[in-house]
Amino acid sequence: MEILLQLVYSGIALGMIYAVIAFGYQLTFQTSDTLNFGQGDALMLGAMIGLTLVNLGVNYWLMLPLVIVFGLLQGGLVERIGVRPAIKIKSEFGWIMSTIALGIIFKNVAENVWGRDDLKFPSPLPEAPLKVLGANVLPMEILVVIGAVLMMLAVEFFNRKTIYGKAVVATFNDRDAAKLMGINTGLVITFSYALSSATAAFAGALIAPLTLTGATMGAVLGLKAFAVAIIGGLTSGMGIIVGGIILGVAETTTGFYISTGYKDVPGLVLLLLVLAFKPAGLFGKTAIKKV
Repeated sequence: MEILLQLVYSGIALGMIYAVIAFGYQLTFQTSDTLNFGQGDALMLGAMIGLTLVNLGVNYWLMLPLVIVFGLLQGGLVERIGVRPAIKIKSEFGWIMSTIALGIIFKNVAENVWGRDDLKFPSPLPEAPLKVLGANVLPMEILVVIGAVLMMLAVEFFNRKTIYGKAVVATFNDRDAAKLMGINTGLVITFSYALSSATAAFAGALIAPLTLTGATMGAVLGLKAFAVAIIGGLTSGMGIIVGGIILGVAETTTGFYISTGYKDVPGLVLLLLVLAFKPAGLFGKTAIKKV
């Protein structure tokens, strides 16, 4: 039971990272019906920039807001040169290929700047585990969960309580009506991409001390976060959190009790089942369009 509890703790921490990245997918989907398939590379860049700043002597807690600012700029750049032209010409696949291509470019740049070897990110917290209900949990895992929840709550607060956030929500509900009401929907879409990359970069800086940091770290995380977004539902924040926890716990328990070679199987099986029986996601709502 103690081992199972420990696996659950680790799975929740991993699942919350998936949820933060998946939250970024939701942000862009809600405003423009597009997805940034370079989310994993935004996470990788956040981790690499954070490692560089820490190595230069910047305090870890001061580094986090700097990484978020970098993520905002990187996401805005992706929307400006990769997504906006495709939206203007109403290309169904242009934004897909553009975001994938930009992700590959960012990965190659990272390999040339930081090298291809994985690097160790120093932990800002003690590495000795804590006892929680009889099981060991790393202080950094607790920070990951707290940081992920705070980030998503901050974005939700922005959307619900600020005038700019309400413009984002209005664009999500009806982009054409929002434009007629004087809302600059193009700027809103740019901001949604900036915010999605900022959340991914923040997640990268959070998870980096728990894993090795390298140019390839974002590929698998971005793909699994996309699976979480589909499982939970691209229109449901709560669904993304639940989906992330389900996938994270499924991976840690499968890796321990069966084999690490099969730890990715439960999440993929669940993804296939959701796509087959509830395409909108476990908590998502099916959109009805009149034609």
